[in-house]
Amino acid sequence: MSSAADHDFMTRALRLARRGLFTATHNPRVGCVIARNGKIVGEGWHRRAGEAHAEVHALKVAGTDAKGATAYVTLEPCSHHGRTPPCTEALIEAGVTRVVAAMQDPNPQVAGRGFSALAAAGIVTECGLMAEKAAELNAGFVSRMTRGRPWVRLKLAASLDGKTALRNGDSQWITGPAARRDGHRWRARACAILSGIGTIRADDPRLSVREVPTTRQPLKVVVDARLELPPDARVLADGRLLVACARDGGGAAAEALRRRGAELLHLPDRAGRVDLAALMAELGRRGINELHVEGGSRLNGAFLAAGLADELLLYLAPRVIGDAARGMFDLPELTALDGAHRLSILEARRIGGDLRVRFGFPEDRGAP
Repeated sequence: MSSAADHDFMTRALRLARRGLFTATHNPRVGCVIARNGKIVGEGWHRRAGEAHAEVHALKVAGTDAKGATAYVTLEPCSHHGRTPPCTEALIEAGVTRVVAAMQDPNPQVAGRGFSALAAAGIVTECGLMAEKAAELNAGFVSRMTRGRPWVRLKLAASLDGKTALRNGDSQWITGPAARRDGHRWRARACAILSGIGTIRADDPRLSVREVPTTRQPLKVVVDARLELPPDARVLADGRLLVACARDGGGAAAEALRRRGAELLHLPDRAGRVDLAALMAELGRRGINELHVEGGSRLNGAFLAAGLADELLLYLAPRVIGDAARGMFDLPELTALDGAHRLSILEARRIGGDLRVRFGFPEDRGAP
């Protein structure tokens, strides 16, 4: 049974893990605390893929004090050779006698093997302390490992009556500067930002992180079934763009985009649109953990209808625009309320003069 001290040390480990929120991708965000005789002797977190894991950083700080200590780690220590050696070996060699992990690693290369290796070396292992918080921190990694696709977060800014733009397309700015900065923080933590051709043609966005400091720009993805993306669009300015299309990748339009550095993905569905499920699977194969979607009502509706949305990040401005303005989701008309998409409120918080509400979808939608 976990003690109050165990909770305190794991809480600290989770705070450390959050330091890798913007940088650890495509790996999970992991923190580690080494404690001995009730005191922290070492701590660390995973900073970037390819660099040392959290346990290694913590053990380096602890030095010889790690012998006989307990390691609190937010994810099961890895047991396989990747770009870095197994963390289980480092813990065993350091003489740690107990390992408390928040959750099992969903990576099939680990998935319990880390615990087995530690137990075989005589180390006491425990799992499950604050598991829900650890899973939420790594929802994208868990999604990619268990479902083969990213965690999809739809971001919208709307008026109090649920309108995202005027009928003429004007949407700048419905929310205030604090909400826009906060939206860029969510962009910064994502592995990729996705939008649709309608939004690109209407707003000419850059789909980049600008309002907050970052050392990494997410991959940009545009859903453009008929290859209508203008070659001078700002989203093409700095490369690293995937264009998901339903048209064959030949022709002048395709070549013009390739010359600007775009990569084309031909993913048609039976109706001649982009197959969003196939696109999500492809992004999963490319190591995308969290996908941040900033699209219009048609794209938002398509994600919802396909059951591919995992979270809704909604910024509500205290304004009323009127029925003629554009809504949030383009969906078929319902004849009974039983057919409505149901969500749960995860969090509500005031951001400047606006309200940010995070919604989740039922567990049967596949959320970790």
